[in-house]
Amino acid sequence: MSTTQTCIRHHRSGTRGTERYGVGEARGRRRRPRSRSFDDFYLEHRDRIARAVALSLSDAELGGEAADEAFARAAQRWHQVSTYDNPEGWVYRVAINWARSWLRRVRRERDRRPLLVSPTASVDAVVDVDLERALATLSHELRSVVVGRFLLDWSVEQTADALGVPPGTVKSRLSRALRQLERAMGEGAP
Repeated sequence: MSTTQTCIRHHRSGTRGTERYGVGEARGRRRRPRSRSFDDFYLEHRDRIARAVALSLSDAELGGEAADEAFARAAQRWHQVSTYDNPEGWVYRVAINWARSWLRRVRRERDRRPLLVSPTASVDAVVDVDLERALATLSHELRSVVVGRFLLDWSVEQTADALGVPPGTVKSRLSRALRQLERAMGEGAP
């Protein structure tokens, strides 16, 4: 079974498409000629995107599931997604959006039945425990910018495109995040 078939097999039917996120030409994405297959793209980027999403969400299991969902959607639209300047950023954004929707849905269900649901947390294995704790203190928006810029090594423009915000917002969020991380890391220092 090819990577594409595996990816699509994991895609659950009935989920909303990414059209609601304004993906494609309407968002001003530049097009480039397709140069590689989806299988090659998947093999090159799947683990990295899953780690980045897991770190952004502070949940390794959800990060992997969200990445799989996003790659399944990318496979379905590969003829279009492959022409974007940053298809990896598109997949990251779809994964984050899907995970946030899933978390909202779970929260709503939990609020309706608080005695029947016990929250469980999955912890991402980050080498520096102090850094992991400091990242957990950041809001989702700040953590996503830090992950895009440092873990994924994206430019300001690539991060802005992936998150759907202006480059200036990426810069200001990154500045705030780094100040908060510095304070958090400084407080935990011996």
